[in-house]
Amino acid sequence: MSEGKKNFFEDVYQVVKLIPKGRVTSYGAIASYLGSKGSARMVGWALIASHPMTQIPAHRVVNRIGMLTGKQHFDEPNAMRDRLEQEGVKVENDQVVNFEKLFWDPAKELL
Repeated sequence: MSEGKKNFFEDVYQVVKLIPKGRVTSYGAIASYLGSKGSARMVGWALIASHPMTQIPAHRVVNRIGMLTGKQHFDEPNAMRDRLEQEGVKVENDQVVNFEKLFWDPAKELL
């Protein structure tokens, strides 16, 4: 892995660690906050690589409309949903209910 990608992944992990329980953010919001607006997929790759790191709450990152698009990368098919629901986030049909209300925007929250 290149040094630039490694640093980007570490930056992603630092942001994801700050997402409060019961809140969610999107891949794009993290990428934008890190100054890489078009790098939402790279945020996703970082989160896939983070699965062995239990301190990274990757389950709190969803797509721009609140869909659990990363769920197939967890050990169990429903692990992402189950973890969110344990934190009080309601999920229906693989989509976060009240996504706009629960959305945590790092650009606003980490001023």
